[in-house]
Amino acid sequence: MANLTLVQAITLALQQEMEKDERVVLLGEDVGLNGGVFRVTEGLQKRFGPDRVIDTPLSESGIMGTAIGLAMAGMRSIPEIQFEGFLGPAYDQLVNHAARYRSRTRGAVTVPMTVRVPVGGGIHAPELHSDSPEAIYAHSPGIKVVMPCTPRDAKGLLISAIRDPDPVIFFEPKRVYRSFREEVPEDEYTIPIGQAKVVNEGTDLTVVTWGATVFQCLEAMDNLPEDVSIELVDLRTIYPLDVDTVVQSVQKTGRCVVVHEAPKTAGMGAEISALIQEHCFLHLKAPVQRVTGFDTMMPYYKLELDYLPDAKKIGESVMQTLAY
Repeated sequence: MANLTLVQAITLALQQEMEKDERVVLLGEDVGLNGGVFRVTEGLQKRFGPDRVIDTPLSESGIMGTAIGLAMAGMRSIPEIQFEGFLGPAYDQLVNHAARYRSRTRGAVTVPMTVRVPVGGGIHAPELHSDSPEAIYAHSPGIKVVMPCTPRDAKGLLISAIRDPDPVIFFEPKRVYRSFREEVPEDEYTIPIGQAKVVNEGTDLTVVTWGATVFQCLEAMDNLPEDVSIELVDLRTIYPLDVDTVVQSVQKTGRCVVVHEAPKTAGMGAEISALIQEHCFLHLKAPVQRVTGFDTMMPYYKLELDYLPDAKKIGESVMQTLAY
């Protein structure tokens, strides 16, 4: 097995799917000649040609509309939006068209499209380059929303997304693009969309998270007292949500802390808290707590790390919940 970063695992998945299926095409700003702003698609245009790795004008609405048309015509399109904040201009195409064609045509037309989007903060980027909008798209029926945080998961989930008959937004947490390496099988494999992963088994409290904050949660766990047993659940898929895994874990532990980078109000933490209330009420020993970003715009460099959930905030919330 190769020892890969998140970027390298995604590149390998794209390469293997393009080799396997000539219908797979990539398009976006600078994805071809420059290999993308984070170099995720580096070398793919040289390998597959400009007809399959397409440099587009700077127009997110145009990129998305073109990708939808290609998918409806039988291609497997993979548009890249350079940063999550730039999804705004493509929102109409995504939510009012890509998400609705299966329903609109009673299943006659589907949109097998995977939208690749770097997401999240922690890299000292400017405005519109560090947000976490996953809850917005999880609230849009017809779109699947995926956010892996490890190279192995990224490769398997991306292949599943490309092969899915419906639109998938594949969020890539840029903070961990190159932060560590992991052994990744070189052969193709898939990980089912909608299946969470129990990263660490425990008995005292469940922590539910996804994306780059998985690693802040692991750091927090390392700093807790030795007799505290934490079960860590990485959702991996935001929608469809793996309710069963979350419910089974919380019924076992009786306590839960949800961690995410996005603002608190109407974030996915609220949805998960409501699901736990519905399914685990008689098992709960304490109210569900949320450790999140603030209900403000992501601040600039000086305050960015104060905005994001860190190991200290997570650890404090865990201990407060255990002491309830």
